[in-house]
Amino acid sequence: MNTAVVNKIIPFSCVDGPGNRTAVFLQGCNFDCKYCHNPETIQPCVHCGACVAYCKPGALTFENGRVRYDISKCVLCDECFHHCPHGSSPRTREMTPEQVMGEVRKNMPFIRGVTVSGGECTRWRDFLTAFLALAKREGLGTLLDSNGSYEFSEDPELMAVADGVMLDIKAWTAEEHRRVTGRDNAAVLRNLRWLAEQEKLPEVRTVVVPELFDCEQTVRRVCEVLRETGRLDTRYKIICYRPMGVRAEYRGLKSPEQTELSRLAEIARGYGLTDVVII
Repeated sequence: MNTAVVNKIIPFSCVDGPGNRTAVFLQGCNFDCKYCHNPETIQPCVHCGACVAYCKPGALTFENGRVRYDISKCVLCDECFHHCPHGSSPRTREMTPEQVMGEVRKNMPFIRGVTVSGGECTRWRDFLTAFLALAKREGLGTLLDSNGSYEFSEDPELMAVADGVMLDIKAWTAEEHRRVTGRDNAAVLRNLRWLAEQEKLPEVRTVVVPELFDCEQTVRRVCEVLRETGRLDTRYKIICYRPMGVRAEYRGLKSPEQTELSRLAEIARGYGLTDVVII
């Protein structure tokens, strides 16, 4: 059966692409970003059962060697993944494209489209292709929010049903990217250029953490690619690192000053970008 493990579905979001959208977050990621604000989406649940005792409403039970999640009893207290020894979340559901589309339909006609995020959504490629096809048949816009590790240029079937990819650029050099994520970024940089050339790049995002990488270099190199490909209308989000939600061992990273964020935004505008946003 074509399914994906869904971490959560946000019915209405105005920060996951243009307009009001339903955002679907899938479980599992191949990056391990030090500043990840949703670290419970990185690892799959291994069904150790350690979280069950902390679930006061009884939304979690341990049956036949597996943690069972009853969404109807959940009060979103987050105690389960705060006490997970594996840094995961049991608060997930295995769903088919049709089941997720059923949840999306509840929000129509008040949404402009759907955005699938994660974790890293492309780890569930077959689910993605089927779900986005269903959404397009309903007249909805379709976007992916990706870390850029997937070779989009090699998957015309997926790109035929995806209107675009909102791409995270973590750091520019391979060395700094490994420091931030634990992985190389060669595919990410290929995707930046290819998606821009295909007019499938509505948004680029960079989280600014001055202690981890050369933020100015990253902003400049991204802008150069967008200028070279003629995509100066691509939205570039300059995102302030905040310690809320990150793992305890990384909360000591310092947030950038507003003046630094403004300086980076002005650099981007200096390259001719017309849609630069600080958040």
